[in-house]
Amino acid sequence: MAFRLKLVPDNTKIDFFRWAGLTFGGSVALLVLALVLTLIMGLNFGIDFKGGTTIRTESSVPVDVGAYRSAVQPLNLGDVSITQVYDVNFGPDQHVAMLRIQAQEGSESVTPEIIANVEAALQGVDPSITFPSVESVGPKVSGELIKTAILSVLTGTLAIVIYIWLRFEWQFAVGAVVALIHDIVLTIGIFSLFQLKFDLTIIAALLTILGYSINDTVVVFDRLRENLIKYKKTPLRDLCNLSVNETLSRTVMTSGTTLLALIALLVLGGDVIRGFVFAMTWGVIVGTYSSVYVAKNVVLYLGVKRDWGKKDDTPAGTQFATGGK
Repeated sequence: MAFRLKLVPDNTKIDFFRWAGLTFGGSVALLVLALVLTLIMGLNFGIDFKGGTTIRTESSVPVDVGAYRSAVQPLNLGDVSITQVYDVNFGPDQHVAMLRIQAQEGSESVTPEIIANVEAALQGVDPSITFPSVESVGPKVSGELIKTAILSVLTGTLAIVIYIWLRFEWQFAVGAVVALIHDIVLTIGIFSLFQLKFDLTIIAALLTILGYSINDTVVVFDRLRENLIKYKKTPLRDLCNLSVNETLSRTVMTSGTTLLALIALLVLGGDVIRGFVFAMTWGVIVGTYSSVYVAKNVVLYLGVKRDWGKKDDTPAGTQFATGGK
């Protein structure tokens, strides 16, 4: 007899609206908090968005951030950020640091001469130091990247909303876009709270989160649409619960297996992709949550008509929210 793994029992009857005030209300509160944090604390933009140069150093001796800073200070480069990089994959004699130098006035990027001077100054502190990579982005390019990043996220969201609207009903589209905004804002908020580096790889993660979240939401919506036709007298609240319970096994299995891979990358993948993987991990968690506790709640509050083939003269917000007729 074949072994079949079940993370969720069959025929679950969880009432996902029992704590709606806490789950949905908490989501709204966290959404507002994330927006306030982002406005007050801002984001720790990477070189992609700020412009400048990032120099990665590697040495066989421990990094002395103070000595590094003292060595480059006479060069008068303005804002220079020096951070030590930690990773479980580094060997005992592998010590890595990142130097971020702001874009110089009157120049599109830090010149090769300045980079050579920085490297020479650091070699004076540690002769064994090497420079595995140097990345430069000019202020003009970084400004264009910010506009393109915002446009890509907005365009992706709009395309998803149009797709949901055409496939289902406008109430489903509103629920989907609220869930997507919830996922994106909370992800940006966590980066603002911990001042994690925010660069183009995070934008790629946000777009991936959009796709993952809407996929999970569409599965629930598709089952809800089937149940709306199948159970014509059942109140919308009960149908929403039924739909989520029927797809719960698939949701848990998909999210669980995705998180297994992401957590492995988060721990073992190295510091280069850690920001991207962290954003994806957080996005999968909040995306799954929003599919279960946010999107369907919006649909319940707005209401939907039961017979999609018949013109409905009843206000959408009351037909199912009051239990149907």
